[in-house]
Amino acid sequence: MTETEIDVLIRESLESTKKLVLYNDDVNSFEHVIDCLMKYCKHSSVQAEQCSLLIHHKGACNVKNGSFDDLFPIYTALLDNKLNVKIE
Repeated sequence: MTETEIDVLIRESLESTKKLVLYNDDVNSFEHVIDCLMKYCKHSSVQAEQCSLLIHHKGACNVKNGSFDDLFPIYTALLDNKLNVKIE
């Protein structure tokens, strides 16, 4: 395999990786956000708490990376729980 072919494979792999971004809102409590991150994103309690603080102070946080197919069920579960989330 040539160096150019390897570069193309790496670029395609990176482009196919999506981010699940959770945005701040004035509706949901820290506890609800933390519970959802633990339940659906499989975060530890510490990781979920850190993400919730980032969301609160920065406005958003990338809570999960993966393929669209892997992220979509998590995305819909978070939406069903009234969280403001997007796949980017």
